[in-house]
This record gives sequence, C-alpha cells and structure tokens, in this order.
Amino acid sequence: MLDLVVKNGRIVDGTGNPWFRGDVSIADGRIVEVGNLGTREAERIIDAKGLVVAPGFIDMHSHSDLSPLINPCVESKIRQGVTTEVVGNCGISAAPLNDFLKEEIRKTTPILEEAGLKLDWSAMSEYLCRLDEKKTAVNVVSLVGHGNVRAMVMKYDVRPPTKNELDEMRKVLARALEEGAFGLSSGLIYPPGCYANTAELIELCKIVAQYDRLYSSHIRGEEERLIDSVKEAIEIGEKAGVPVEISHHKAAGKASWGRVKRTLRMIETARGRGIEITCDVYPYLAGSFGLDAMLPPHAYEGGVEKLVERLEDEETRQRLRREMTEGIEGWSSPLRAGGWDATMIAYCEGHPEFEGKMILEIIQPKGVDPFEFVFDLLIEENASVSVVRFLMCEEDMRTVLKHWVSMIGSDSSARAPYGVLGKGKPHPRSYGTFPRVLGTYVRDEGVLTLEKAIRKMTSLPAQKLKLRDRGLVREGMWADVTIFDPKMVRDTATYSEPHQYPKGIEFVLVNGKVVIDNGEHTGELPGQALRST
Repeated sequence: MLDLVVKNGRIVDGTGNPWFRGDVSIADGRIVEVGNLGTREAERIIDAKGLVVAPGFIDMHSHSDLSPLINPCVESKIRQGVTTEVVGNCGISAAPLNDFLKEEIRKTTPILEEAGLKLDWSAMSEYLCRLDEKKTAVNVVSLVGHGNVRAMVMKYDVRPPTKNELDEMRKVLARALEEGAFGLSSGLIYPPGCYANTAELIELCKIVAQYDRLYSSHIRGEEERLIDSVKEAIEIGEKAGVPVEISHHKAAGKASWGRVKRTLRMIETARGRGIEITCDVYPYLAGSFGLDAMLPPHAYEGGVEKLVERLEDEETRQRLRREMTEGIEGWSSPLRAGGWDATMIAYCEGHPEFEGKMILEIIQPKGVDPFEFVFDLLIEENASVSVVRFLMCEEDMRTVLKHWVSMIGSDSSARAPYGVLGKGKPHPRSYGTFPRVLGTYVRDEGVLTLEKAIRKMTSLPAQKLKLRDRGLVREGMWADVTIFDPKMVRDTATYSEPHQYPKGIEFVLVNGKVVIDNGEHTGELPGQALRST
C-alpha cells in the first residue's frame, strides 16, 4: 500500500523542462512513481487538479540556525514551500562553539533566555544531533562559519593568524566538515571575518576543496567595493580549487547601481576558465543586518564587551563618527551607500516603539544627533539591534534574478507571528521570498518562466550542495514536495506588517509527510539534519 498519491497535478520537476500532467506516488518517505498512475490505491489521495506539483524548495541562504530549536514548526519557511534550510551563512554558524563564542552569542541574542534555549553543544556533530532530537518541520543543511573557526582560535583579534593559529583553524574546520558540514561560509563585512585577508581564506578553502565541499561568501563589499570583492571571491575559488557561492548578490547604493551587469559577466568569464561559481538572490530592494555592522571593523576588536567600552569613550565616538562619514583605508562606510533616512530599526528589545521606523524619523522630533543616537542605542542594547536598509534598485535585482547562475535564498531566519520569533518587524523576506518570486516575478511580470524559477529553488541549489536525492520530482528521490496554486500564490508580508503568511501554498511534504495541508500546518516534524558525506 502506498502512503500517498498526488493526482492530476501540473508537474514542474525541477530540471527546467516544460511542465507535464501527471501523478506522483510516495511510500516510506520517497517518491515511487511519476506519471499517469491510473487508479493506484494509497492511504491518502491528494487531488492536485489546477495546482503545480514541484520539488520542495531549498532556501540556499538561510539564517535559521537556532530558529528550529526555538520553534520546530519553522512556520514562516515551511508555509513558503521551503523544505530544506541551508544555515551557517555569512560566516556565522551554530557550531562549532567554545565558551568564548557561547558567551558572545548570549550577550547579543537576548531572545535565547526568553525562549529557554541553552547552547549545550560545541561540535558540529552535537548541533546536528540536537536538531534531530528536537525534530523540525524542515530539513537542515549546515555550513561552518569562518567567523566561528577564527574566533575559536583567535577570538576577535585584528591581525593575521600565526602559522600555529592557522594550523589550528584548519583542524577546527576539518573536524566540522568530517562531522557533516556542507562547506565553509564567510562574512567579510562582519567581525571577526572582516579581519581575515585573502591568503587566510585561500588556505582554509584548500581544506574545503579536499572534502569536495563549497565556499559561500558574503563578500567584502556590496557597495563601491563590489567589483574588487567579486574578484576576491573568484581568486579564492581559483587558487583553492573550491566551488564558490556569492551570497545575496546585489549592488547597494545608487552610485553602484548597474554594476551587477559587470559582476555577472565576471562570473561567466570565471566559469569559462573552469571556476565553479554561482550566486543567490532574494526578490527585495532592502537588506538587513545588525546596526553594529555600520561601525568600522576595528570597533569590534575583542568582542561585544570591548565594543561597548569604546562607544562609552567620547574621543573614540568622535573618531568613529569621522570614519563612518568619510570611510577609512580598506573599509567603505555603509553610510556612503545610504544614510539614516534609509535605515529602519527592525528589532530593538528595549525600545519596541522604534521598530518599523527610520532612524532619521525617530531622531528628528527629538532634535538628536544621529551618531549620538546610534552609539547610545548600541550601548543600551548591548549591540543587539537589527536594521533594514533600503539600498538596491529593481532593475539590478531583476538582472540577477533572471541570470542563469543565480538561485533563490531568503537571507533570513524562520519566524512566526507568535512567541519570541514574532518579535520586531523583521525583513518581509522571512515570510515571502519564494511566493514573491512565483507570484510577482513569474505570474504577474513574466521576468522568469515557472520552470526556470522552480529550477532556481530546487535542482540548482541541490546540485551545488551535492544533494543527490533531493531537488527533483523523480523516482527514488526523497519526497520533499511543494504543491501550490499558480493563480493565487503571492507574498503578503510587508515592511510595516511583516508577520504575515503567504497565500497559495496548499500542500508541503517533507520526507513524505504532509506538513502543510490545505494551507494549514499539521504539526508534523519530519525534517532531518542532513550530513554531507
């Protein structure tokens, strides 16, 4: 007896090939047959007439490292049709951890205590086991953060590693890869990743290449340093012999708009030389990160405690103000791409009244200097303030979205309209990335065909991750399946009201179990912590 048969659907199988009408049968968590299955009997039949049957979506760039341990339903992602989350991005991963890193995370992530989540693991294997023990609605793939590797050996020191330190970093990285991490990620605008030079990254990526994994990078600059930053990513891929993924590719700031045409040509040229390089993208014109990322890198030397000490010193504040206005050698101030009128407070535990407002909007009635406001807020909140920055243009985003080397990544963590994950006004991409692509950019505006869009969400990221048994509607594959109404699918989350689920995602199956049933969460938690082998 089959567990499930999906009948009469319009199957978009993930390859990019044209859709076809057919049925899909499932047993023991895997797809058994695809085609015209006639009157096959099963414990359950889903009539998908008028609906699209696709592989479950793979969020190539997610930050749901801790979210499944707080709320295993992973609401905002599974309701988008996402069945696999790729975490550990931007140089920050949930493992490996030592006592120093655990303390830094506790200081800057106040919701952990409220959620009752204890960082009671250290190694990558222990973190993956915690996910399996907790059980989640989605599969989880983890990269290992370069920031973790560096901080475990050097803390937040602003200098190159010694030979012994580099050797120790290699060992930390190799162990995480041995234990199932799918590759290394870097966040080259965030401490401590921003303290690393290209040579350090190449040496570490040589270890990644030995394990046949990938290197994913939030590159060193997406504003005026965009071209040089893409060159660096290509150089690392070429010299280390490692596949490269450029994270959330974009050009930030009006002065840089249009440069993605050049960077995409650079990627094409590099691929022509045999360098395996791709990118991911989200369908929005704003990004999001911590407010402390607006400060020059040296401000964070030593960790969050030292940062707060520096912000309390008047002479240092004046120096930071000057550097944030003018920039310094080797660092381009984010303010050069967009000012305080383009910066919205997304989360601030001590001042929820600020959330959803631009910094300029907050300070103007008070007559407060913006730098003084920002410095004081970072002190008060122990640097735990997140912002949304409106810096990109529609033409650039579309250019990257439709390019053949790009795939889809939300650059967000899983949220829910309730509980601690319902706090703040996070970027709407947490709830709307994949339905937005399917609704706005496929159905409404024709930027992509349905088949190309699905490929960017399924088989292309599966290929990059070497997930050989996911990403396609095909016999023998794990039954991660998303079924949606192509006429109704759309995002509803906005910057002002982000905690809203999308429309039109009717059924989502993870490892053969129905998690979303007629648009509602069943409470099933069939996800797995996947290990690279």
